[in-house]
Amino acid sequence: MSSDSSISSGTFQSQPASVLSVSSSVIQSLSGWVPYKLLSSNNQPFCRWLNTGNAPFTEPFFADTISRCMGNAAQRQHSVSSIDILPEWAQAIPSVEPSAFIFHISRCGSTLLSQLLAINPAHIVLSEVPFLDEVLRAPLQPHWPENISSSSILKAAIQFYGQMRTGNETRLFIKTDSWHVFFYKLLRELYPNTPFILLYRNPQEVLRSQQKKRGMHAVPGVVEPVIFGFDEEPVTDLDVHLCRVMERYLTVFMEIIQNDDRSLLVNYNHGMLKVAEQVAAFTGLDITPEEHEKWETRCKFNAKYPDQAFAEAVIKTKPPAYLENCMRLYNSLEKLLL
Repeated sequence: MSSDSSISSGTFQSQPASVLSVSSSVIQSLSGWVPYKLLSSNNQPFCRWLNTGNAPFTEPFFADTISRCMGNAAQRQHSVSSIDILPEWAQAIPSVEPSAFIFHISRCGSTLLSQLLAINPAHIVLSEVPFLDEVLRAPLQPHWPENISSSSILKAAIQFYGQMRTGNETRLFIKTDSWHVFFYKLLRELYPNTPFILLYRNPQEVLRSQQKKRGMHAVPGVVEPVIFGFDEEPVTDLDVHLCRVMERYLTVFMEIIQNDDRSLLVNYNHGMLKVAEQVAAFTGLDITPEEHEKWETRCKFNAKYPDQAFAEAVIKTKPPAYLENCMRLYNSLEKLLL
């Protein structure tokens, strides 16, 4: 924790430090700021803030947005508050309610989908926000206070991330981390009417992508095993571990789509332009011809590297034996979808 940071319950401070009470002046000073990191001092959680200004969140991942803001001297300021003040402050922040949560099994087009949705400047699109992940996993960490509701902190944080910066924002789309599907019931309780998008892909293709560059969930122990429902000893084979994770993802997708009429199942392998069109119809988006043309163009380029044309070889080999159950679950989802 930086020595020039100030921590005080009910206050918000930035450099140069100025103590403000919870009032309209505090709310005005919070415009453009979002909570972006959990801190701990004497076993008490605190929140570090980031000044995002008025710039839209157009980067492929919100971690890229953090890097952009950190590179701007006007936005790179040290600001810390108590965590329990977030719900109170959030109530006074003009914000957009979530239009949809996008759950996915990783490497299945979720980044491209979020990029397509972000083409419209009236849309706020959040792509795998680190702070939201920290809050969801906070109760699993040592010394998280029982008297602080992580769900109320989560909802308050989403209000800050969905705040209206220009006054023209109309939609808020949140692309989760892949393991956040296991927090589905919590999110449904907080947002009973919000559409949930379930995006998946042929597991063999997901495996190939992860073999090139593995995500957090694809390495045993990086994400708490209890989140996946694992209670046995972790496997050492990375591919087998990923297969077990995908089995859990697809199983939960099956449970959700069979029991939640506010959920939409979509498959990357049917074409991402079609997926985006299905999401638009399900969430009530009115796509103009000009916007659709931009979607078509964007689909030709890499989701994570927008300046690179997208190209991927078709897999012609049979799936390995350890993917058998994943493929069975995938085919079961396909039957439900069709």
